Amino acid sequence: MAVATVTSVNVKQAVPFFGVTNMESSLRFYVDGLGLRMKNHWIPDRAEDHPDGRIRWCWLELGEAAIMLQEFLPEHRPKEGLGTGVNVCFQCEDALALYREFKSRGIQTLKRPFVGNRLWVVPVIDPDGYRMEFSSPTDAPDESEFEE
Repeated sequence: MAVATVTSVNVKQAVPFFGVTNMESSLRFYVDGLGLRMKNHWIPDRAEDHPDGRIRWCWLELGEAAIMLQEFLPEHRPKEGLGTGVNVCFQCEDALALYREFKSRGIQTLKRPFVGNRLWVVPVIDPDGYRMEFSSPTDAPDESEFEE
């Protein structure tokens, strides 16, 4: 049992890592639209990394949550659609406040916030098809929809 305790204490955070097709478009969505801030980034400078002076990888944060983005080189873009089957759920204190903030920044949600599993759910999708939900606890009945 001591091994399980050490392992569980050692793990600090899970960070989704999304491959993206256009870093500028993704940064507009995540930073300008959702309000994440860039904590770290990488701009390639070695010839083998195809330097072009643009950010190729970054670590973004919103509160205590984080994601990483890395742009595919054109020759390494997958043929299949990105984001299929991926849904990252961010647990928040007030998802409806985030909804209002996102909306004020021009972000369209997949649908109006709704209640599911005793949570307000604010669903968004990024430019590459990755789905995210910002959720917070509520006593409202399941299947309720937010009315402005």
